[in-house]
Amino acid sequence: MTDVVTELEAYRPELTGYCYRMLGSAFEADDAVQDTMVRAWRGFDRFEGRSAVRSWLYRIATNVCLSMLTGAQRRVRPMDLGPAGSGHATSPGAPLADATWLGPIPDDPAVVVAGRETVRLAFVAALQHLPPRQRAVLILREVLAWSAAEVADLLDMTVAGVNSALQRARATLAGTTPGDVRTVTDTAQNALLDRYVRAFEAYDMDALTALLHEDATLSMPPVPLWLRGPADIRAWMTGTGAGCRGSRLVPITINGLPGYAQYRTTGPWSLIALEITDGRIAAVTNFLDVARLFPRFGLPMTGPAGSGVPSVS
Repeated sequence: MTDVVTELEAYRPELTGYCYRMLGSAFEADDAVQDTMVRAWRGFDRFEGRSAVRSWLYRIATNVCLSMLTGAQRRVRPMDLGPAGSGHATSPGAPLADATWLGPIPDDPAVVVAGRETVRLAFVAALQHLPPRQRAVLILREVLAWSAAEVADLLDMTVAGVNSALQRARATLAGTTPGDVRTVTDTAQNALLDRYVRAFEAYDMDALTALLHEDATLSMPPVPLWLRGPADIRAWMTGTGAGCRGSRLVPITINGLPGYAQYRTTGPWSLIALEITDGRIAAVTNFLDVARLFPRFGLPMTGPAGSGVPSVS
């Protein structure tokens, strides 16, 4: 069965990307793909080759995800739960359960067959507004470029039903996704990121807030507080959030976009995901569940000699 396992495992990266888009959690995606692999391995002797192995695996993975989504609450971002808070707040609020939040994923291997924009946090958050089967239709048709006939076969639907579901999904996303994102050149983006790192590590709030859009957001899952605008972000960073002073940032990729692992002087503190629009920072998301996220991203929990801060070349 070694050859069977090798053949099935070759699809794990793209299935993980698919299940993440469906479920909004890297950890749930890992579970869904593992369940898919176990079911496929157990059923391989009964697989008669009536469809390609890839299509067969996607059928299994889709059924696993649909089962997991039965009765599940839509995963959200803090901005979905209420109005922006004050940068002068003395507490970000009590953490909410992990099942509440849209989570990050390391650089998605499935971007080889699906563009990076389809794992952007904003896009994956918008997908969560769709009923599960519409979500599957839209991902398969518009992200993975399956034909309507292929999707109909996989989901046991008619082609007309697939097209109708896709039309409804597009209409829903049109009202939930952000406007067009005007990209910047790699050179300009790298310069912006360099300025962000220098400003953050120097804790120069004048320089940092100058990089933000006027309606930029800062959020910190799993806590519900979120902030809007440079003034409130600055107030938070210099007030309750001032413990970030002296942090080091290690560059990583989160959801196909630039981000950082933040290490305070006491140890790992957050994953920072940046969303850049029109050459400025539009959103900063600090994912604080470092005990689970740092290992998932392959990041060390301590630095040299237990300092908590890794060396950065």
